[in-house]
Amino acid sequence: MDTKKTLVIGASANPERYAYLAVQKLTAHHQPVIALGNKPGMIGKVPIHSQREQFENIDTVTLYLNPQHQQEYYDYILSLNPKRIIFNPGTENEEFEAMAQKLGIQVMEA
Repeated sequence: MDTKKTLVIGASANPERYAYLAVQKLTAHHQPVIALGNKPGMIGKVPIHSQREQFENIDTVTLYLNPQHQQEYYDYILSLNPKRIIFNPGTENEEFEAMAQKLGIQVMEA
């Protein structure tokens, strides 16, 4: 089984949020996931981190932040050296996508 660690940014303990559903879906498929949000909490057995830590071996970053809130995360996300960044609906950001692509990071709007 191919397990690639995913960092979900914009995670929330609110079960009505898409980031919550994404974390649940990833864990249901036995994929390693790290949740990062504004407030600590839990999504099932996955803790929501509220501090930007230097997590290691991040394959994918998936964003659930609108573009205005992403700017403060640019350097942090790029420092993790992910292989790809997924921009979910409403998070599309041409500026950040261009920055990532310049560094060889695959970007997806999904």
